[in-house]
Amino acid sequence: MSVSWFIAKRYLKAHRRKGFLSFITIIAILGVMLGTAALIITLSVLDGFEHEIKSKVVEFTSHIEVQGYQNLPLRDYRQSIEKIKKEIPGITMIAPFAAREGMIRSRETVDGVFLKGIDTHDNILFSRNHIVAGTFIDSASQIVIGKKLAVRLNVQIGDKLVVFALPRGTMQGFQPKAMQFRLVGIYESGMAEFDDIYAYTNLSDAQRLFQLDNAVTGYDVMVSDLNHVDDIAESIQDTLGYPHYARTVFQTYRNLFSWVELQKKLSPLLLSLIILVATVNIIGTMLMFVLEKAKAIAILKSLGAGPKLIRKIFAMEGLIIGVIGILLGNILAYVLCWVQMTFNVLSLPSDIYYMSSVPILLQVQNFIGVTIVAFVLCFFATLIPARAAARLHPITIFRFG
Repeated sequence: MSVSWFIAKRYLKAHRRKGFLSFITIIAILGVMLGTAALIITLSVLDGFEHEIKSKVVEFTSHIEVQGYQNLPLRDYRQSIEKIKKEIPGITMIAPFAAREGMIRSRETVDGVFLKGIDTHDNILFSRNHIVAGTFIDSASQIVIGKKLAVRLNVQIGDKLVVFALPRGTMQGFQPKAMQFRLVGIYESGMAEFDDIYAYTNLSDAQRLFQLDNAVTGYDVMVSDLNHVDDIAESIQDTLGYPHYARTVFQTYRNLFSWVELQKKLSPLLLSLIILVATVNIIGTMLMFVLEKAKAIAILKSLGAGPKLIRKIFAMEGLIIGVIGILLGNILAYVLCWVQMTFNVLSLPSDIYYMSSVPILLQVQNFIGVTIVAFVLCFFATLIPARAAARLHPITIFRFG
């Protein structure tokens, strides 16, 4: 054990008997603890938002969505899919769909709906994972709707629903066609944008309802690496050409992802000020320690202790306060995040935030990064009082007390 470490610990133990110094020490530790915990929790929440939004949006759309210009139907889709698979690397799955707006009617009311017909044998959507009542579609004339829509329609599993296809674009002579479906499942994603209007049925049923014959309105494409999604979308566009139009999930929901990125940049920067304020508390606390230990510093210098040893003593004393605060902050952040993840204490309006509770994503790098930043700030905060202590002259202290 070094001399500086031994003396620093003795000084801290001695402060326990000093009521005021003990109080300001606790305040300094609490400041570092709260600043560390606040920053870790903020990063975890922002990562949770990004992860939840990405996963849920992708679950109900895809990494890349290929549609026709001006909603033109895409024919010979099987040949197009095979061509993409052969010529473009990085694609894991492709699934055709037929989707359009319509009206849905129950026995009691009528509402708007976005009906998406999918191939149940080649379905890359994970909406089936969010089924809260009934089952997912597995045969013809079946339909799955969101929980919010089911509440508005006042329907239950097994009820009959009628869907009307609406005329679109240049199809002025298009006569609205109606088909009856049996409700087999109700899903709940926690994202109002989907739960309010999205409904799913069999691809062949949607083709008949929208009078597409053997055509589809688009393809859902999943890629192996989201970092290359823009390049793959551009390659699909170049390969298929007109009338195909490829858009990534980040382009479709540009405003949403831009908002998340903005929050991830600004929020940690603003909350870092809490740690800065906490380090200022450490400076003030250590300066009080220096004043309180002025005579002890003079004695040590009289016995031969150099400025370097004095600096080490008070630097270590400040770092002990900082490390205790950082460790307690990590523990507090983990406990609060675990409570939210387990019990969903904090809820959110899903129609605004795309989810029903505050999401948390615990990542080791957040804890490590915040710990390093907080430790560095605490270290620099100790330099000012440590240098002040090293500059004290023993004769001056003995003469003027």
